Amino acid sequence: MPCVTTRFDRFLPPSRLARRLSVQSVLFAVGEGAFLTGSAVFFTQLVGLSAAQVGLGLTVAGVVSFCFAIPLGKLADRVGPKRTWALSAFGTAGLYLLWPFVGGFTTFLVLVVLLELVQNAGWSGRGAYTIDAFPHDERVRSMAFMRAALNIGFTLGAMIGGLALAFDSDTILRAVPWLTAAVLAVNAVLIVRLPDAEHDRAVAVPAEKALAKKDKRGSALRNRGFVGLMTCDGVLGTNQVLLNVVIPLWLVQETDAPHVLLAWLFGTNTVLAVLLQVPAARGINSVGTSLRASRISAAFFVGSCLIVLVTHDTIGWVTIALVWIGHVTVTGAELFQSAGHWGYLSELSDPARRGEYQGVAQLGTALGSVWAPALFTFLAMDWGTAGWLLIGGIILVAVVAMGPAARSAERYLARAQQPVAA
Repeated sequence: MPCVTTRFDRFLPPSRLARRLSVQSVLFAVGEGAFLTGSAVFFTQLVGLSAAQVGLGLTVAGVVSFCFAIPLGKLADRVGPKRTWALSAFGTAGLYLLWPFVGGFTTFLVLVVLLELVQNAGWSGRGAYTIDAFPHDERVRSMAFMRAALNIGFTLGAMIGGLALAFDSDTILRAVPWLTAAVLAVNAVLIVRLPDAEHDRAVAVPAEKALAKKDKRGSALRNRGFVGLMTCDGVLGTNQVLLNVVIPLWLVQETDAPHVLLAWLFGTNTVLAVLLQVPAARGINSVGTSLRASRISAAFFVGSCLIVLVTHDTIGWVTIALVWIGHVTVTGAELFQSAGHWGYLSELSDPARRGEYQGVAQLGTALGSVWAPALFTFLAMDWGTAGWLLIGGIILVAVVAMGPAARSAERYLARAQQPVAA
């Protein structure tokens, strides 16, 4: 019996806290996924917005969130990561209650901006909390389980949203945001009941003493190595653009593969993300192992480019097989990039400014990826083979630059007399 239990435990998060956070991740993703699945229909059919207005509102919200990424990260340091995360969770649930009352573009814009800001604060708090709460050697593995749990939750949420759409009823569709709000309110209660992390207890220190301690370490934005590293990591994270935009467009416009293959591609991605995220993160416990994960990710990314580019000239089952393999390899890029990203945040965040470092990470990731949908689509669709090779070249340049950037970030923390990991 003990042997069976031990083997079974290998497939579970490594601690009770990690299991609680994985359950919370599933719950959060079910709520979000249920609304997101039908959001396009909700905004256009019920609110009466045009597709252009929806796109403009989301873009404005993204820009505002980008500008406030670091202040919201600092808020998590000042208030405490768990408190910030919990307040954000309750705020998000409350804002979803308002969606059925939106009646035009102005109210839509206000609400989507508020939602983006509140959720951004929550992600900073959540990221800082997970680094604070887990022992050093459990951090990345626990985050991998949480990421797999998110994928499970979003899949379940998409099924709920799809069921609501299947009824073709405005009344049911209008009730989906309220269902999401209810699920997210339960999620918020689960967050409140989590144990306080180290930094939640540290905010009880008098403000002037804590501020003096932080000033000796220096702002996260001044850690240019970390900013550069996160920007390069954002370039590596453009695997999502390849996965969700470029390969599907290439399949439809440049190959003879049947369009129904898209459903199999995304289904395969979801299954692999659930099953293989934890193995991909195994052994990521230092800057060196994080860089190794990034290099593996880049190899998968470039490999996907080389595989997909040849499908322009193949036919039949050869095309289908190659496109599928190309999608699988870019999924590998996704899994290892995520693992490396968590490793960098674990190893290179100042323990007293983890929320702020989360904000800088969001800033760098955005800088490294915001241009990719337009550029990668243009290169692949207009330049063909040369464009795919250039995309691969961009990835290689980014991953080569990550080593020096990571060492620079380490030196910055060392000069501030802070441990690289705590």
